[in-house]
Amino acid sequence: MREIKKIVIANRGEIALRLIRAAREMGIATVAVHSTADADSMHARLADEAVCIGPPPSKDSYLDKRAILTVAELTGADAIHPGVGFLAENQEFAEMVEAHDLIFVGPTPRHIGLMGDKIAAKKAAIDAGLPVVPGSDGAISDVDEARQLAKEIGYPVLIKAASGGGGRGMKVARSDEELDSALSTASREAKAAFGDPVVYIEKYLDNPRHIEVQILADAHGNVIHLGERDCSVQRRHQKVVEEAPSPALSDELRADIGRRTAEAVKFLGYRSVGTVEYLFQDGEFYFIEMNTRLQVEHPVTEMITGLDLVELQIRVASGEVLDIKQEDVVFEGHSFELRINAEDPFNFMPSPGLVTAYHPPGGMGIRVDSHLFADYRMPPHYDSLAGKIIVHAKDRKAAIQRCLRALAETHIDGIKTNLELHDFILRHEAFQGGDITIHWLEQALEARASS
Repeated sequence: MREIKKIVIANRGEIALRLIRAAREMGIATVAVHSTADADSMHARLADEAVCIGPPPSKDSYLDKRAILTVAELTGADAIHPGVGFLAENQEFAEMVEAHDLIFVGPTPRHIGLMGDKIAAKKAAIDAGLPVVPGSDGAISDVDEARQLAKEIGYPVLIKAASGGGGRGMKVARSDEELDSALSTASREAKAAFGDPVVYIEKYLDNPRHIEVQILADAHGNVIHLGERDCSVQRRHQKVVEEAPSPALSDELRADIGRRTAEAVKFLGYRSVGTVEYLFQDGEFYFIEMNTRLQVEHPVTEMITGLDLVELQIRVASGEVLDIKQEDVVFEGHSFELRINAEDPFNFMPSPGLVTAYHPPGGMGIRVDSHLFADYRMPPHYDSLAGKIIVHAKDRKAAIQRCLRALAETHIDGIKTNLELHDFILRHEAFQGGDITIHWLEQALEARASS
């Protein structure tokens, strides 16, 4: 075990604040890195030390591996936490951190690389006994091969990038005529987004839910799951609302997929927090990927379990033995997370700029993770996430009402936000009934636009 006394926070925005707060409660000093655009940001203000590492573009600052490592060396840090996005799932960066005798707060570089390659990840999932979507065993580049496979598994099929995520490099083909174009377009998008043109093919599930299972594993072979999250409210494969537990699962299904996921992760020898994502349709689960990092939506799991995932992640990274057994994990109530983005609520155009007024919601069962404050300028260089409203209540119906109260209390001026979109979602009859799939939001927005 290695004690962590000082940690570099290699990220920005609300997640950087989340990490700083957890570290401070653990008595760990923090070093924030920031771009010139984030010089006045809350994470730079609240850390014990703050170091500028470059100009606004991510490639010259938050993605600059050597600059971040230099900061760690100069400040005498013991560890680096990559947060969410940027370098969180970069195998090379994790290797560089360990080569400098620093602790990477995350999984081993090998597991990052394994799960970053979607083809290899699918094979690993099969080996670990997880159900997968029917599709190719490896990369597909030849259209004739693709047509033969599509014939075997049946249209529609989904062309997916082997690297990356977030919905980029994904195209649906519903016939032979569409397949050639889908292959070339997905490959081109994958190359542009991830530097890797490799794609593969899966059966396209037409109406699934998106269910993910949170796991936690130490370096000593101990693995637990912390239940599931339902992330079916999406737009263009980007999550908008997450909840735990899923309204679609019975207690039996929930326990079974949790157990199977934990066993698979143990089989793989994984360490750290992680999330195994599934599509769920007609009572069946299908593995799609594993995220080897903290998730943006981790707070909903924290709300129903009472566990601090960041603290546990740091403790596991330092070599501590996980002292929580599966039987110790108790799920209470229902939680939602509403992603608040600086964008138009219905045409989704980004809206960076000066925040002239900011009043977050409060009261029982409401948590706000945000880096906003009055007179803060949202820079245009990064994603539009301005914060998250997380609620917890005794059941799903009560949690929805608490979300609506939280939205009514929230006041943000100077920039556009998607608060109105969340109000639309929460009041929708289908959402309130829990009858949603990954396509529901886009369909509901189309219906709204045409009415």
